[in-house]
Amino acid sequence: MLKRSLTEDAQEVFRAIALIELGARMQVLESELTLSRDRMIRLYREVKGVSPPKGMLPFSADWYMTWLANIHASLFYNTYLFLKNEARCSHLDALTKGYRLYLEHCRHSETEPVLDLTRAWTLVRFFDANILQLTKCCRCTGKFVAHKHDLQHNVVCGACQPPSRAGKTKKAAAARQEAIEAAQVAEAA
Repeated sequence: MLKRSLTEDAQEVFRAIALIELGARMQVLESELTLSRDRMIRLYREVKGVSPPKGMLPFSADWYMTWLANIHASLFYNTYLFLKNEARCSHLDALTKGYRLYLEHCRHSETEPVLDLTRAWTLVRFFDANILQLTKCCRCTGKFVAHKHDLQHNVVCGACQPPSRAGKTKKAAAARQEAIEAAQVAEAA
């Protein structure tokens, strides 16, 4: 068994805490860290106050192809790549910092985050396995997430060409209904 120094062990614990606070599942922790499973479960309980969730991780690359998920995945992955390649961050630092920047962007733009940390981690793994690629949009020249063997020429991203039903969610319909009801109450008064 390889012995680590106390500082290396402490750094690994801090990495685990950061991942748990961001919502990492046990499978992510086990894959990215060298702490024992029992120790990570104890850490999870201490940080979150509950036992870690059980169940399978997301496994389909198709999830990232839907309109809204694709925009969010593209935003996160481009941030991750910048941190990894230009800022020279390690994989784990680029993952955590990129995900924090993604959450901050969602908060500032007042949009609900679509990706959780597990989906972001899975996205990176799909790119590492050559299942997904970044494809350049012919309109905005931004790069978006696409299947590895999809067409790459004259392709438009979901942000430049949203589907006709985009923005017509239950939440948007409820907000419209609320506005109508408020207008009716104001009109009656």
